[in-house]
Amino acid sequence: MSTTANQKLVFWGCFVALVTTSFAFISRAFLVNDPSLWPAEFGLNQVQAQELFGAGIWPFAISIILFSLIIDKIGYRAAMFFSFICYIGYAFLALKAYGIVNPGGEALAGDELLAAQALALKYLTAGSIILGLGNGTVEAFINPIVATIFNKEKTKWLNILHAGWPGGLVIGGILTMALGARAAEDWRVLVYIIAIPAVIYLIMLIKAKFPVNERVASGVTYREMLAEFGIIGAAIASFLVFKQLGMVFGWSTTVTWVIIIAAVAAYGAYCRSLGRPMMILLCLIMMPLATTELGTDAAITGIMEEPLKAAGKHPLLVLVYTSALMMILRFFAGAIVHRINPIGLLIVCAVLAIAGLFALSVASGLVAIFAAATLYGVGKTFFWPTTLGVVAEQFPKGGAVTLNSIAGIGMLTVGILGGPLIGAMQEKSAQTAIEEKLPGTYEQVSTESTYFLGNYDAVDEGKVAELEPAKQDEVHETVKSAKQGSLAKITIFPIIMLIAYIGLALYFKARGGYKPVELSGAEAAGGVEGATDL
Repeated sequence: MSTTANQKLVFWGCFVALVTTSFAFISRAFLVNDPSLWPAEFGLNQVQAQELFGAGIWPFAISIILFSLIIDKIGYRAAMFFSFICYIGYAFLALKAYGIVNPGGEALAGDELLAAQALALKYLTAGSIILGLGNGTVEAFINPIVATIFNKEKTKWLNILHAGWPGGLVIGGILTMALGARAAEDWRVLVYIIAIPAVIYLIMLIKAKFPVNERVASGVTYREMLAEFGIIGAAIASFLVFKQLGMVFGWSTTVTWVIIIAAVAAYGAYCRSLGRPMMILLCLIMMPLATTELGTDAAITGIMEEPLKAAGKHPLLVLVYTSALMMILRFFAGAIVHRINPIGLLIVCAVLAIAGLFALSVASGLVAIFAAATLYGVGKTFFWPTTLGVVAEQFPKGGAVTLNSIAGIGMLTVGILGGPLIGAMQEKSAQTAIEEKLPGTYEQVSTESTYFLGNYDAVDEGKVAELEPAKQDEVHETVKSAKQGSLAKITIFPIIMLIAYIGLALYFKARGGYKPVELSGAEAAGGVEGATDL
């Protein structure tokens, strides 16, 4: 096989692997969140359902970071096989859980059913954790592979690669709508379907020749790679990783901080570097970026679902529409970057995201909401892969560590910081609106809760249900309007990003313009300049 043909095979194999990851992610989310599927089959309440959903998220983010430390040691092929085995393991455990509550087709009842559901939940949880590890491993090997193959056009090809994520969401949404009653009757079909793209990427990559990472080919040592990320980068990543693990396993605050300090001290003792200042800045920017891109999805989907239902359309059209938009646009990132460079693209995206969120906060009616969502969707399309491209182009010595750690930081931020912060902002808006429109009501329907910034008050649906029906409707309508309006407050995140991007643009302008950093020996890693024939 020629070098060019092998590169085509490896790239599209990586693309299909990301589609697999995305489809596995969305199909499991559908199984967990649809009351007629796993919640009904396994007797899950809302708390249990969300805990099960979370069991597939934190391993995803953490494994991206941890595998980046060893990916060059174990090799891309071993990581690829591990991810495939994880998909098989997830499917096996999910089907095993089905068999526990449906033994030989017999219907269980009473205490026997409860015992079976409790055991099945353990299998589902284990399977979800394994699936998360597999998803994270895919991200850990595809990003450095593509950055190495296309070391002259990293931002362009990382954007094209990451078109696979919304592509998987589109496939998942369409299949779910098409299967309809079939999936409701037997949810196992959604597990079986994951095998299709998984087998395809295995076949594509099993005999492919993987490139040597450009960091390795250029003779950059492991210590030098870690030094690019540095002690400060390690501190950010360690805080998020061990904070998340502490939340999952119930560690005390003291234990969590002892582990964080020990991990950072060990990393620092070895790498002996605080890290590159721009790399640290990009890690910090990734926090509001991830919150803007991922943390607002649930709120925006909720706004768009009601008018869709009123129009007789399937709510998943929201997901299919926005994901298809992102997928198509990412294929054209190269032409845009060629004209305005990656930092210029990020500035434009931040402006569009700000405008889109403001528009969504006041939009009403199906057409206006979709128009505002389109504006916002275009804005957020390039944030993630372009940031990865900038990291790959400016810190090639950082190899897999800098490239994958910033992605892991983004994902962990959404769960630990961004998501809860957006929730608290929405609850504050709801409180203000209820106190203004329904004086004396908020005290009757609120409860105090705690998150990482302290205490906050939230609307308690149980207390709302105790009100008169007419009053319940008033509260629900007020809360809905307030939460939509709170999207205007969320613009603080892309505003922070915009300021940072303008600062970076001025920095590069003072240095003669944005230029990727190149390593000697990169060609030996398999990179092909201007390889636009894929």
